[in-house]
Order: sequence, then C-alpha cells, then structure tokens
Amino acid sequence: MFRSKKVLFAVLSLVLVVALAACSGGKGNNGSKGSAESSGSQSPSAAASTGDGGVDTSKFVKISYLVLGDKPTNGQFEKVFEKVNQLMREKINAELEWKWIEWADWQTKYNLTLASGEPIDLITIATDWLDTWNNAQRGAFMNIDDLLPTYAPRTWESIPSEDWEESKFNGKIVLIPENDFTQWVNHGIYYRGDWAKEAGINEPIKDFEMLGKYLQYVKDSKEGVVPWDTQSGGIGPYIGFTQSYMDMLELPIGTGYMPVFHAKSYDEKYTATSPIFDDVFLNMATMMKDWADKGYWREDVLNYKGDTRSLLRAGLTGTDQHHTQTYASLRVNMDKDQPGSELLMFPFSRTRGNLPELSITHGGTSVGAHSKNPERALMAYDLMRNDKEIYQLINFGLEGVQYELKDGKRVLPAGYDEARDAYYSDFWGGRVDRFEIPSDTVWDGISTLYQEYDSYKEPYPYGRFIFDKSKIDAELTAISQVTGELGPAILWGKAGDPAKAVEEFRAKLKAAGYDKAIEEIQRQLDEFKKQIE
Repeated sequence: MFRSKKVLFAVLSLVLVVALAACSGGKGNNGSKGSAESSGSQSPSAAASTGDGGVDTSKFVKISYLVLGDKPTNGQFEKVFEKVNQLMREKINAELEWKWIEWADWQTKYNLTLASGEPIDLITIATDWLDTWNNAQRGAFMNIDDLLPTYAPRTWESIPSEDWEESKFNGKIVLIPENDFTQWVNHGIYYRGDWAKEAGINEPIKDFEMLGKYLQYVKDSKEGVVPWDTQSGGIGPYIGFTQSYMDMLELPIGTGYMPVFHAKSYDEKYTATSPIFDDVFLNMATMMKDWADKGYWREDVLNYKGDTRSLLRAGLTGTDQHHTQTYASLRVNMDKDQPGSELLMFPFSRTRGNLPELSITHGGTSVGAHSKNPERALMAYDLMRNDKEIYQLINFGLEGVQYELKDGKRVLPAGYDEARDAYYSDFWGGRVDRFEIPSDTVWDGISTLYQEYDSYKEPYPYGRFIFDKSKIDAELTAISQVTGELGPAILWGKAGDPAKAVEEFRAKLKAAGYDKAIEEIQRQLDEFKKQIE
C-alpha cells in the first residue's frame, strides 16, 4: 500500500517473496521513531526485563507463532532458529516455536485453529485475505492497547497513530500492522517473452484476447508443453476478468473459494455488487470453456496438484499465475533455468488501470485470545521487528549458508544447493524496509512494472471497514459452500454449457442467501461512509 511514494532504489532493495504488505514510515505516537532504528543492541524490552519497568522474565517460556505455509523439510529452518532462539533466550528468556498452517485447505484449517481455543501466542493475520475481522468478532484475538507501550515499546513508538486506528476492533487494538514494508501483490499471468515474439506478439500482453493468441501458439508449436499449467485451487480467470474488464473493487468479506462481494468502482466504492451477476462473468465462463476445449490446460485440471512453477522453470508450461512480488524473483530464476526466455508479466490491472494499493493490514500479527504469555509474546515480536540481527536471521537465514554479501547485495554462496540449503520462514507479520537486504535474486527491471502501477494506482479504501457478519453468518457460510462446489468447474471450463452453468451458479447463490447478504453489506457500507466522510 504505497501510502507515500518510495524512492525507486529502495524498492529495488526489497527481497520479494510470495505473500504480502506494504510501506511508509512516518512519526509514531510520540512523534519520533526513537530507538526503533537500532540494530541488534539490547531492546527496551530486554532492558526492562533486567529491572527497568519491572518486567519479570525469570520464568523461561516458549512463544508460539502461527504462520501460513508448507513446513520446510530440509532442516535449515531448525538450524536458523537455533541461533534465533539463542538470542531470544539471552534477551527475554524465551524461545519462538513456529506452528504451520500448510497450504492444503489452508482457509478452513486457519479459521478452525483460531476457533479451537488453542493457546497460540502470536498469529499471522490479514484483513483482506485471512478473515481477520470475522475472527476478531469471534473473539480470536486479545486487546493489546495496554500491553504494547510496556512490552513492545519500539513497535508502539514507530507505528503512526493513524495506522493504529486501522488496527482496532470495537475501539481496541487487536493487531500490529505490517505497515512499513513495500510490496505489490496484485495478480497477473507470467508468460515467456521469447515465445510471445515467435507468436508475433511484439508488445506487452494487455488483455485475455492477446493471452489467448499466445496460448494457442504454445499449443501448436511447443510439443510436450502445457500452455497454461494450473491447479483447480487457482482463481486467476475470475480475478483477471474482474480486474481487466470491470471497475469493481473486491470487498474484504470472505466467501471461500471466490470473493463474491465487490464494490461497483472507485467512484461508487460504497455500493455493493458482485461480478458473478454481471455479463462479464458469463463472458469469462464462455472463454474458459473454449480454452479448456482447446487444451490450454490439463484435462484433469480439477484434480491436478502438481508444482506448476517448477514446470515453468523446466520449460514444460508456457504460463504461470501469481502476483508481482513472486514475478520479481521468478524472472531471475527463469533467466538462469531457461536462458533467453525473457519472462514477462501481464498484470490484470493493465487492461483498464484498475489497481488498488495494498492495505497496511494485508499482513500483520495478533496476540491470541488464549495466549498464556501475552507479555512475553509482545516482547518477542518487538525483537523480531526491531532487532536487526534477529530480523535478518528470521527473514534471510544464516550468512554463509543461505547467502553471502557482495557489493551490498545478498548472493548465493559457492556450493549452494537449493534442496539442501534453501530456507524460508513465511514471516509476513512484521517486515520492515529498513532491515531488508538487497538481493541478486530480484530482477532489476521490476522497476518498470512499479512505474506502470504508480501511473494508475488508487488508494485502498477499506482499511477501516470492519464488516460484522453476525447477522448473515449462515448465509455467508452457505455462499462459501456454493463457490467451492461450483466455482472451480466454471472457472476452468469443466462445467458443461457456460450459460447453464452460470445460471445454476447464480440460482444457488440466491438460494444460499445472496440477496439478504448483499442487503446487509450495503447497510454496513452506508454506515461506514457516514463515519469517514
């Protein structure tokens, strides 16, 4: 969420991974960043633990942190965290323990874990894709207003008051925003520039019609290559058509497989609607049925679980779909794995300039409502976010194993083996620009895309919109079931006649309570508009 424009060279210094959140500094609650800029020295929390402030850390505790991602299996995570926890023990007499929600059925598992009452200390949150406000309504998070100044003082001082306002539920702070990390996570299609030129496409792809021409060329000319290898869990066609051919804005209201509820446009951002009931949705279903019939993806797409990104890097598929941050690193990998491939990205926003900035709560961290050690948890978070040594260990691993520094950039050490040495932590809850280390795995040319986005981006309008689902909880649950049952087949052209499939889809959404739900959503948008205007 580029609240203020970053200097381009700072943007290029980021290590861009899957995931999540955004930028901007600014003055904190006391008007100064103060000690938040320190690097590796003893934190105020640690100092307090030895007497100042009366924080008692005499009892050793383990602090759990719930993250999303597939748990690493090569042993490097454990080696890195041995060092992290050595520092944690020295500073606050505690250790961190990662708890993973893996990507298989992650939406259900994440919400069930929060609803279980398990005493998790720290939790990765996101208001726009992890159902944070609904979980807050269910009492999943602890109010931390009174705890932050004492147990996470550097974090408290460094986050501007307006950002804390966006972190409140019912007037109380329930999350710490990842507000000082620059990234773009808008989605699009990656495609090979060399094959596009062979297909006679000599300008950047800007719509699905041009993409179809590319896919047909790959189908006709590249034996053994799947034009667009994908899994049924992806919703690229839906996101793509909504952003490319409509002005709608996705509302932060979870409905399972597909986000059903949107606003009409920036000009009518408080008017609720849905792409599914627009003609463009039928156009999408029709084109995707045609593409499926032409064999642009696998016949068994609805059951396919393969690693499509690895297949792209192996030259066995012509496209992949994800967001800009992933592309920035994938381009470097492709230049090595498929020399001359010139991997390009068709961001869905390019067609008509429909691009919201990222919310500052696209990533963040909450304290679990049942945490047994909330004070120590916040002390640990304060170190993770503000202690340079701990931060860089968690985010980048061990110098000399996962990376070396050369000319101010991270590079892979000699003899590095990805299977043996790769490391990641999926820490998307407190990254900050000031401790990021530039990497040679980030494509230098990514600035071109950033400049394009800057030319038409719009501010994210729903940072303070807290949707109360209590009156339509049953309807949203039923709607989510319908999107999961019928959505994948329609999006990937496997639902038979598109018109009949879309008609059935709409009818089942209506039967599930769509009209009641959108009426309540509209009522709350009207109230929200009154509050902020």
